[in-house]
Amino acid sequence: MHLGISEILLLIFLALVLFGGSKLSGVGKALGKSIRDFRTELKGSDESKPAEESGTN
Repeated sequence: MHLGISEILLLIFLALVLFGGSKLSGVGKALGKSIRDFRTELKGSDESKPAEESGTN
């Protein structure tokens, strides 16, 4: 399934009509914060693995 530019624009337009600009900006901010938090947690868990493994040897 491939989405063309016209389908993407239609989805964006429908989201603006349904939710309004102010709510969409809030959703975008929350989504961005969630992605940043998820990435930092992934990096934190990757960095802690070698320290835990070296401590058990």
